[in-house]
Amino acid sequence: MTLLHALVGFALVVGVLTLVPGIDTALVLRSALTRSRGNALATVLGVSTGIVVWGAAAGVGATAVLAASRTAYRLLTLAGALYLMGMGATMLWRSWPGRAQAAEPERAGGTSHDAVVEAGALAAEGAPADSAWRGWWTGALTNLLNPKVCVFFLATIPQFMVTGVPPLAMGVLLALVHAALCTAWLGLIALGAGWAGPRPGSSAVVRWTDRVTGGVLLAFGGRLALQARA
Repeated sequence: MTLLHALVGFALVVGVLTLVPGIDTALVLRSALTRSRGNALATVLGVSTGIVVWGAAAGVGATAVLAASRTAYRLLTLAGALYLMGMGATMLWRSWPGRAQAAEPERAGGTSHDAVVEAGALAAEGAPADSAWRGWWTGALTNLLNPKVCVFFLATIPQFMVTGVPPLAMGVLLALVHAALCTAWLGLIALGAGWAGPRPGSSAVVRWTDRVTGGVLLAFGGRLALQARA
């Protein structure tokens, strides 16, 4: 297999998977509808950053080590489950009418508990709700804490290795292909959905977007938690 054949073949595989809606799609839609196109695009770049990190890890065999260690994989799964469930619960809590009005000043100042849950680090705690940094961190952390991404790269990257190309370089190249497709598709979603919000008087859209996205994150996180216990 030549390098070109490997890159094209991998692009065909991940291209189809990229079109399937998932957690990343839900987060980008939520950012575009409730915050800004800039925040949504930053979230897209964060997701792509996570993809590249996972690709590099797969290239050097880190994902194989993680998958081989039941304890390590359980810890990653549990961390991802708690993160998603915490973010989903916060969205649902903030979406109820009484909390929605109280949250308006927090959205402007970025000092709410939502900042801690979504960012996962003190560095993002003081950032405005629609800041690019906060969007990037949310996208990256969500992707990096998703064990399904680890399993995907563990299963696919070795199939597209090319003789003569260092594993780390090949892993990064394949991940860059995936990241480029992901950025293009999710970027289109962010730009398209961004035209619908946020606008003055669109608090109902914001509330229902948070409810739907929060429910999706809670359900996905709950399923991960059950897998961690299995």
